[in-house]
Amino acid sequence: MASEGEAATSLQVLRRLDTGPRGLTEAEAAARLADLGENAPALPHTASWPLRCARALRDPFTAVLLTLGLVSALVASWGTAVVILALVAVSCGLRAAGEHRADRSLAALRELVAGTATVLRRADADAEPRAREVPVTELVPGDVVRLGPGDLVPADVRLLRARGLTVHQAVLTGESAPVAKAAVDVPAVADATGAADVADTGPFQEPYLCFQGSGVASGSATAVVVETGERTRFAAAQGIAGGRREASAFDRSVHGISWVLIRFMLLTPPLVLMANAALRGRGLETLPFAVAVAVGLTPEMLPVIVTTCLARGAALLARAHQVVVRRLPALHDLGAVDVLCLDKTGTLTRDRPVVERALGPDGDDDPEVLRWAAVGAWWSLQLAELPAPDALDEALLMAAGPVGEEYDGVGAVPFAPERRTATAVVAGTLGTHVLVTKGAAEDVLDRCDLDPAERERLLALAAREAGAGLRVLGVATARRPSRARPYTAADEQGLTFRGLVTFRDALAPGAAEALRTLTGLGVTVRVLTGDHPSTAARACRDLGLTADRVAVAGDPLDLGADVVARCTPEDKARIVAGLRAAGHTVGFLGDGVNDIPALRAADVGIAPRTAVDLARETADVVLAEKDLGAIGHAVTTGRHSSANIASYLRVTLSSNLGNVIAMLCAGLLLPFLPMLPVQVLAQNLCFDAAQLAFAHDRPGPAALRRPTVLRPRAFLRFITGFGVLNAFADLATFGVLALALRGPDALDDQAVFHSAWFTENLLTQALVMFLLRGGTRPGPVGRAAAALAAVGLLLPPGPLGAALGMTGLPPAYHVLLAAVLGLYALALRAVRARHDRR
Repeated sequence: MASEGEAATSLQVLRRLDTGPRGLTEAEAAARLADLGENAPALPHTASWPLRCARALRDPFTAVLLTLGLVSALVASWGTAVVILALVAVSCGLRAAGEHRADRSLAALRELVAGTATVLRRADADAEPRAREVPVTELVPGDVVRLGPGDLVPADVRLLRARGLTVHQAVLTGESAPVAKAAVDVPAVADATGAADVADTGPFQEPYLCFQGSGVASGSATAVVVETGERTRFAAAQGIAGGRREASAFDRSVHGISWVLIRFMLLTPPLVLMANAALRGRGLETLPFAVAVAVGLTPEMLPVIVTTCLARGAALLARAHQVVVRRLPALHDLGAVDVLCLDKTGTLTRDRPVVERALGPDGDDDPEVLRWAAVGAWWSLQLAELPAPDALDEALLMAAGPVGEEYDGVGAVPFAPERRTATAVVAGTLGTHVLVTKGAAEDVLDRCDLDPAERERLLALAAREAGAGLRVLGVATARRPSRARPYTAADEQGLTFRGLVTFRDALAPGAAEALRTLTGLGVTVRVLTGDHPSTAARACRDLGLTADRVAVAGDPLDLGADVVARCTPEDKARIVAGLRAAGHTVGFLGDGVNDIPALRAADVGIAPRTAVDLARETADVVLAEKDLGAIGHAVTTGRHSSANIASYLRVTLSSNLGNVIAMLCAGLLLPFLPMLPVQVLAQNLCFDAAQLAFAHDRPGPAALRRPTVLRPRAFLRFITGFGVLNAFADLATFGVLALALRGPDALDDQAVFHSAWFTENLLTQALVMFLLRGGTRPGPVGRAAAALAAVGLLLPPGPLGAALGMTGLPPAYHVLLAAVLGLYALALRAVRARHDRR
């Protein structure tokens, strides 16, 4: 919104917009709509299938696999090329299908809100204005609109007239209380009673401006539209959200592991070629073998395993908990989250207050104070022509029960922002009227007959309650002789102070239990809110959250604060970015326009289905309801998927690295290739097929109790240690067998050597799958490992083994192999136990 519109009077605004209180003509509105466009912010478009598949190729391993497949095709290694390219196609298809299902689920969860507004339009310049409903998208600057309770503010507007108007701005500012608005420039107040102060929210604090996305809580108004479409403050957040998003925790970890391995993979073929050319005189004829070795180092199934694990987890969440994962890697990020940042209003608390206590002037509990306050609320509702009670009046009526009807109502002086009080008048004893005034404690005390010392004492009492995070309402009464003349604000003088009513925010059902669950999962909860520090801290303490460190936005950045109050959208994003820079994996739960920068800054952005459209489109995960319990389920599911991915990576990378090292050494020591390319490919296919079981595994409980993070350095240490152990076991096996076997079955026979290597490799890989997986029960991985071992023993002597150039092995080989593998299993368990202790 233009700054001149914010500072100008209503008359100046009308002149600038070339309109008047009677509104625009239909012709003027149509011309402006054609010139300025519809009143709707642009939302992200759903990607097409080809684009989804093309984006999947940005995965490093997928890109390298595609390159290796093309190289295999160039050297006429068609079997290798077909298998590799098939893996690429399956990976891209699975990822695109998962994202497509998520978008369909999100569309099914969206609320269908009728977008209309009441606008004054004229048929021509001389006609009288007529109020009619038009689609919100057809509003233009200069239109005069009418607002009532329950309406959404359809555009950025400047109030022309207002009566008892309060609006909810939580989606824009995070304030929990409705904000009073007026057509004139008056000091800002927090709510209809002035019971609490308001966050410094910049232009949103101006009382004569209402913004698109706000909701009318009470009262009515006539306003002129000053900005529409992408020029509103509501849509401005799209500009904040439109920048390039930083890599998430999943992207950083997988890419870190990927690029280290890719360097090895790219170095392997030229090293194999140069070594064989120099030592054995074999040149380009070894290129298919070199490519096969590079493929052997590649975790070919990584894209498939990752996509399958995440897609299964996302499907389970959508089916069982109505949680939609829009970006599949976000499920891993959920499993890695160790800090969850969220707003207070609507998440930890419901967007309504409840009565905490009613205090007399002496500070002790006094139920009469609550009764009088409820009488005032009841007759204000009946006589002030309010369509519905505001939040505090509703809380009073719920707490006090059926009161007020025992009196006869006489009149009411509705709430006004400039005086922050409201008064109801009821019939008292014969010939008297009773005025019941309630509002901000300071303003009520100003209207009471008190000496200065007593007034200061009562103000201190109100300040003490407010400092405890409660909202405070002052209540006073006065008895007057009955009269027929209407009552006005001038009659609110010489009152008798009755006491204070305090309110706290109603806690969200299940929030306390959900927070305990998240804490038990090792997730630290940080509250970032636009509310008052004391109010936010009080809600946290009521829920059992730690609130020892409470900071105020604008102070030096305190990443250790449990609660940060007075947050602007930029403050939230800055705190989230600071936590990520400090090494945390951060989730952020938000639902308003003010939350969009933080949703994008987080590793994983979470929004409920009821969030504003732009926030929901920005989020990675969408909840059917704003339920912290669903986040706990999502975190657990993310850790389940991440643990399976981590197990797969540990097993396949350590096994592959060991096999490649052993194969390179054997290739330099033997007068022939240690394994034919087709045999390497067959071995990889068997191992890859067995590893699909990781997508269906159930990790041990220990993997779900703490955030799961794929740390590249830790993985490299793991796979290097176990890879070298695996290579040593391979070479030791053939050393023992070479010394033990003699005659026609000696290992210098190529077919026997190839068969022995094939069997030994699959058996060691089966052992690695079983022993390095983690967890206690064998599960799908144990069964797959047993099947892999059976293939290693049965395939070489069979007809398929003969087609691959292999042969049956003598019984003595299997006896010696069993002895060596037994020693290898013991060494593997010992090293794994030492690794776990460290």
